[in-house]
Amino acid sequence: MPDARAPTHINLAEKLGEFSEHWSPKIVARYNDNEVRLVKTDGEFVWHKHDETDELFLILEGEFDMDFRDRTVTVGPGELLIVPRGTEHRPAARRGEVKLLLIDPNDTPNTGNKETATQAVEL
Repeated sequence: MPDARAPTHINLAEKLGEFSEHWSPKIVARYNDNEVRLVKTDGEFVWHKHDETDELFLILEGEFDMDFRDRTVTVGPGELLIVPRGTEHRPAARRGEVKLLLIDPNDTPNTGNKETATQAVEL
């Protein structure tokens, strides 16, 4: 039996224009058991890890650093980085605001810990 849902079409630039806060993920779409999130970043986030899932970061605008305990990886617009589960990391936007698209399993806390996470909200 075919799915009765309509196709989802999202204009990312429009959605990014609807909010200004940093490090506060916004859910713009869902598929299977995943959330497509947009986030604006500036400065450094906290060191953390995700024991249950890999993390995907797609850079839309700006230049983004991902600190690992032994190195820093710089990612630019149109590039993506996947952080393997269990890997301690610290996202950072050190050269101005960065706009990102994230794909995470439903209800994944952005710090890897529900008690310290900023809850992703529907946009």
